[in-house]
Amino acid sequence: MRAEDNELLTRVGPGTPMGEFMRQYWMPIARSSEFEAGGAPIRLRILGENFLGFRSPDGTLGVVDHLCAHRCASLFYGRNEEHGIRCVYHGWKFAPNGQCIEMPSEPAETDYKERVKIKAARVEEKYGAVWVYIGDAETPPPMPTFEFEKAGELTVDFLFRECNWLQALEGDIDTVHAGFLHGGANKKNHFEPGTVDYYRYENRHPKYDAMEAPWGTTYCAYRAAGPDDAYYRIGHFLLPFWTMAPSEPLDFIRTRCWVPVDDYHSMLVVFSQPMPVWDPRRKDGSKIWGSTLKLNYLPNTTDWYGRYRIEENRRNDHNISREMQRNGNYTGLAGIPTQDQMITESMGPIEDRTKEHLGTSDKMIALTRRVLLRSIQAFRDGQLTTLPGATDPSTHTGVRGGWVVTPKEVDWLDEFNRRRLNVWTDGDVEPLTGPRGRVAPVVVYEELPA
Repeated sequence: MRAEDNELLTRVGPGTPMGEFMRQYWMPIARSSEFEAGGAPIRLRILGENFLGFRSPDGTLGVVDHLCAHRCASLFYGRNEEHGIRCVYHGWKFAPNGQCIEMPSEPAETDYKERVKIKAARVEEKYGAVWVYIGDAETPPPMPTFEFEKAGELTVDFLFRECNWLQALEGDIDTVHAGFLHGGANKKNHFEPGTVDYYRYENRHPKYDAMEAPWGTTYCAYRAAGPDDAYYRIGHFLLPFWTMAPSEPLDFIRTRCWVPVDDYHSMLVVFSQPMPVWDPRRKDGSKIWGSTLKLNYLPNTTDWYGRYRIEENRRNDHNISREMQRNGNYTGLAGIPTQDQMITESMGPIEDRTKEHLGTSDKMIALTRRVLLRSIQAFRDGQLTTLPGATDPSTHTGVRGGWVVTPKEVDWLDEFNRRRLNVWTDGDVEPLTGPRGRVAPVVVYEELPA
């Protein structure tokens, strides 16, 4: 990748092409439960800008510039009052929409307060999260529509990462890493024949297909599953920062959002059906050391980077255990999310992609970068009139990621379209079609060494 393209993809502050592109979308930034009516305000850093979030005693949410428009004192120290937040320096009070509504330090007859306003985000609550729109459109786009309503009970989780949003996201569309980073010590004979784990560790270098989609990009990693079946892992990238990974069966509903905090930090937001109780074991009953979803969260603090951090970080080498690594865990870290965090943070605050050497397993990553580059260049030049997932929120309808085992003569795209048209929706969506990268059939099955 050229250095200038890497800059274009990773920089998200005000005035940057990627930053302005992302500002056209709604972003989840906090759990609804974080904001207590009349409670303490919360510092929020979004796309390199500092905001303050609060819920007035009457329940109204506000996300506003954290600086008072008078003398630029921080409103973090302000009073959360009815209908707004009051700066304690001179008493100026701002409504959730940013409008100054009281200036007790100014003459009562002046209309000055009516001419003073601080920046404020448009705010909505949906799926248990607080969402903001910080773009400049007079009328913001509709809220994105996913399938979370069909999930029944819905969980919302947040996780802070000390690295650029793109390298964090790219880990989620890099399906081959699961057999190494998370399962490098596993062998096929650790698992029962006929299970997806057996076939995953029998063949760690599947074939790949990747294609553009109305929502962004879609990929499939495919390999034989015994003599008669194929094992497909299907995932998606959805503009501008959403992913659907094939961690669970294809009908499972889970979507991840990689919200840029700034150029060097990001926040992962996961909307999901409740995860099944996961107790990974080999066929002999032994537990797979280190394969857990548990996270060791630190207590939240009030600073700009103080929410949803974990104990394992770059300053303590992510608490890597070389003993655990020697004895079969491969990475030496005890949790799958922590393993992902360790590897993406190890690339540095912003990965230098000019030093990469991509291989065949990186087809989805390369294609996604091209789609992103083309999209933000077109947006910058005023040539992009439709924003997938924003101006048309129905773009996401019936899109799910996951793994599936089918007879080997069933093409993965046919299976995805069948479920999208006949199972997940009422059939009012278009099938996914277009140029594809798959050039090889599912490999002929043969027993490989254990």
